[in-house]
Amino acid sequence: MLVAVLASTFALPLSLTGASVALPEIGRDLDADLAGVQWVVNGYNATFASCMLAAGALADLFGRRRLYATGVAVFAGAGLLAAGTDDILLLNLLRALAGVGAAAAATSAGALLAATFRGGAQARAFSVFGMAIGAGLAFGPSIAGVLIDVLGWRAVFAVPALAGVAVLLLVPWLPESRQPYAGRIDWGGTVTFTAALLLLIFGFVQGPEYGWDDPRIVAAFAATVAFFVAFVRVERSHPEPMFDLTLLANPRFVGICLAAATTVAVLVPLLVYLPSYLTTVIGLTPSAAGATLILLTAPTVVLPLIAGALTRWVSASTVIVVAVVAVALGAAWATVIAPTSGLADLAGPLLAIGLGIGLSIGLLDALAIGSVPPHRAATGAAVINTARLAGETVAIAVVGAVLASTTAGRLADPGFTSGLRTVLWAMAGAAALSALTVAVLVRRSSRRSVTVAG
Repeated sequence: MLVAVLASTFALPLSLTGASVALPEIGRDLDADLAGVQWVVNGYNATFASCMLAAGALADLFGRRRLYATGVAVFAGAGLLAAGTDDILLLNLLRALAGVGAAAAATSAGALLAATFRGGAQARAFSVFGMAIGAGLAFGPSIAGVLIDVLGWRAVFAVPALAGVAVLLLVPWLPESRQPYAGRIDWGGTVTFTAALLLLIFGFVQGPEYGWDDPRIVAAFAATVAFFVAFVRVERSHPEPMFDLTLLANPRFVGICLAAATTVAVLVPLLVYLPSYLTTVIGLTPSAAGATLILLTAPTVVLPLIAGALTRWVSASTVIVVAVVAVALGAAWATVIAPTSGLADLAGPLLAIGLGIGLSIGLLDALAIGSVPPHRAATGAAVINTARLAGETVAIAVVGAVLASTTAGRLADPGFTSGLRTVLWAMAGAAALSALTVAVLVRRSSRRSVTVAG
């Protein structure tokens, strides 16, 4: 079970980071504009994030192994088809379908770990789980760069899909577990949340192309607000909501979700757009750009295990706050980037951001899942992953909108450099504010616990 979960967990972020390195090649080969190639990443992330909560509820109800196998199969099938398409619209639709499968697989994987391991073994399992996520992020750009140089951009989708096929061969040996009582699927919440997130992403991605005052963009943002309001109303009235709004009354849980969303909102947009800067402005090959990004992602391979060990002497909350601060400092430091930047210029800021990400991956998942009853483990995993994925998806779209506006949709200098620096300063400020907020929320939670214990 652990082998299967780790293999699929590695493949899911590999599909994201690999696609980001391939964006310039995809645009040239399929004659697609910036908005079109943005959906290669945004379509995958948007459905991944919006389907996470529904996938958690379905896994609890129908069985974690069953939904895990279904998700991996959908992810693999969509990836293989994407590798063979010559149409950007079809590619984007297949990427969105792959995101649905990834949501089912990722949520069920976390629940399978929680159901199989207990105590210290569970903590170690989630540390390795975080390391697998980090490995997919760390080696995704470099693997993708080599694949693109040798086989072309299509291999970026085919290789993770083939890894999914291999995982399916292990499914018969996986343990099955499910919620011990029959429940109801919150279709109303699923539909309203998905519609709100997709419309929000549509507004940011297409805004620079259509114009921010275009009726379609204005309508998309207005509909986003309406669907989010509807989502809250549906969740309050549903007997078994997919998102338990009462969790928002728990400062510790809110802090965990905020930290998760903040760290990936810095990391993932850089993984998506920094390869394009390195290749089109600095002049690196795809493989060299991927190798450079290892500075950003390599710490996520080993630090999840170290973070777990640190919690023996330092509280997990302290580790999380330190991690978010490191991300903020790294983003501010990265504003030194320029067309003449070399490895020495980028090493410090990229490693600082990677340090923060590595300390938080895995630890945040364990804290979130540990805050819900065991029979709702998949739903608990879905909530933290939804916060993470929604944060990174919106961040990718916002960063893309800024860069599209500053580069006239061509991701070329000089606008690319100024736009990227603006984005990095915004990331640094947002992460610093988030670190302060998380520290306050955790402190309030600790005081409440002491009061209750007294």
